[in-house]
Amino acid sequence: MCILFIAIEQHPKYPLIICANRDEFHQRPTQAMHIWQQSKILAGKDLQAGGTWLGLSSKGKFAALTNFRKFPLSEDAKKSRGDLVLQALSSTENNLSDQLAQQASQYHGFNLIHGSLNQLYCYDSVNNQCHQLSKGVHSICNGALDDIWPKMARGEKLLRDTIHLHENLSIDALFDLMTNDKQALPNLLPETGLTEEWEQLLSAIFIVSPTYGTRTTSIITQDIEGNVAVYDRSYAPSGQCVAKQQFRL
Repeated sequence: MCILFIAIEQHPKYPLIICANRDEFHQRPTQAMHIWQQSKILAGKDLQAGGTWLGLSSKGKFAALTNFRKFPLSEDAKKSRGDLVLQALSSTENNLSDQLAQQASQYHGFNLIHGSLNQLYCYDSVNNQCHQLSKGVHSICNGALDDIWPKMARGEKLLRDTIHLHENLSIDALFDLMTNDKQALPNLLPETGLTEEWEQLLSAIFIVSPTYGTRTTSIITQDIEGNVAVYDRSYAPSGQCVAKQQFRL
């Protein structure tokens, strides 16, 4: 997962709106979002390492992961970060962030959003900080929670505008937001250790290239009665949508 926008108590009918894009190399084998029969979670699956980037449990837990882009990476062998989402969804402990801090060194840097849909937290392994997400609009990408890269600022504004323009909330408008492929001006690019060419490519909310790009978009809403809807779309390397799914929880 490479970027999430989360609106908490910003819409009169939908107190929680989550919009998330997963960016990945196109050659990495992936199974689209589905119910995992053994663990009873709803998530896509990374068929290379066995984990996932975003999921919901039958008990109302949510978890999603973004990689923390900080170079150079340690050359030591590290565990797959996709396993952290599975841990968060299956955890019965209230002190998950303490557990994450204890094992963070086993993984490359990450942000993990986790908790119930009514109370979400973000743990940043690089700065070893955990924050509860407060009322408002949040963006989580490949840096610290309070970083505001151009794509993050753009997405937050687009999400606020979408919420205010649509009383009944337009799911199509949320997908339009998440497929915004506008790149940042060169002088506004973050410096994360990548080449300028890669920084430019990754500066869009929706990334399109032959080798690496946005693979899926997931929209999750919870209404005032507690009903949860999940909308999921998958994309080809060209950026064309090739599959659509919808789930009710």
